[in-house]
Amino acid sequence: MDLFDKCRIEMVEQAMEAGIYPYFHKLESRQAPTVMMEGKRRIMLGSNNYLGLTSDPRVIEAGVKAIEKYGSGCSGSRFLNGTLDLHIQLEAELAEFIGKEACMTFSTGFQSNLGIISAIAGRGDYIFCDKENHASIYDGCKLSWAKTIRFNHSDMEHLETALQSVPLDSGKLIVTDGVFSMGGDICKLPEIVALAEKYNARVMVDDAHGLGVLGNGGRGTADHFGLTDKVDIIMGTFSKSLASLGGYMVADKRVVDYVRHTSRPFIFCASITPANCATTLEALHILKTEPEHVTKLMELAAYMRKGLLERGIKIRDSITPIIPIYTYEEMRTFKKAKELYDGGVYVNPVLPPATPPGECLLRTSYMANLTTELLDEALDIIEKVIKED
Repeated sequence: MDLFDKCRIEMVEQAMEAGIYPYFHKLESRQAPTVMMEGKRRIMLGSNNYLGLTSDPRVIEAGVKAIEKYGSGCSGSRFLNGTLDLHIQLEAELAEFIGKEACMTFSTGFQSNLGIISAIAGRGDYIFCDKENHASIYDGCKLSWAKTIRFNHSDMEHLETALQSVPLDSGKLIVTDGVFSMGGDICKLPEIVALAEKYNARVMVDDAHGLGVLGNGGRGTADHFGLTDKVDIIMGTFSKSLASLGGYMVADKRVVDYVRHTSRPFIFCASITPANCATTLEALHILKTEPEHVTKLMELAAYMRKGLLERGIKIRDSITPIIPIYTYEEMRTFKKAKELYDGGVYVNPVLPPATPPGECLLRTSYMANLTTELLDEALDIIEKVIKED
């Protein structure tokens, strides 16, 4: 069989032929509450720009000034010529904000999980992974060569059974999303921490969708539960609430130093650009000094949940700004996404493997600079599209 015989995806071809293929729409304006996509105004309910800071003039100015001072890129690894004073400043301020000893940055959030997990866990160790964790966690587990044991989503009985199945004195890492990126629900962190203490395991939280959303002033999932000191490793991204690109890890200094010197995805990759670093720093400063953005975000998410429930639209119970609308079947999901897009609302259609089979959904997500007027407009369009078959 020729290597390229696999290079066709029947579902994609069917969606294209039916005119309902929903991906790679061209964005022609900034990430904002309303955007121009392919010549038409759309209400943006599909961005992870939770605090609305990608268009903040202060963030933009910080990026421009960084390019003027440092140039467009670092042209090397952090190990060699790729460390700027900006990187050091960002790591110090982020560690202090979240409440950990030390921080290190990666070039992307996906790379952060690859780099952390593959460095921390190895042959003879065990990783316990929630089935709805992000794909980057799964790939980090594969790269580590540790034994990965998946537990049912937020099922603490299943997790405990899995922990009981391995030697008590073995190296064990429980890794979970803080806020699950598709369902929007929050991990059961108090129970996870209790099980980790009982079975001598370490805990890692992927807080990509938690920072800027949960906790005191947006400090994240661990802070939300008052458990920052009990979570061993927290990672996250700069591409969401912090309005840039990159990723990070915070932990005890000895753990961060170990990962710095052993993580291949960190050692052999160029550092984040000056503009990425400066815009992240400015967004972090805004988050620190203007926590009202977090409050506004949660108020708008609650407003939208209430509106969807009042219209009889099924959603998952949570408090976060990620609200999935379940469409179940793949082609129906494509069709509804296209109808919403044509009606003036952009959402993200999500299919397996990002969801379990038969649980396809339209992922809606919200920004702090949306308005209730825009949400009401979107609700009317969503109700009409979802209830029509």
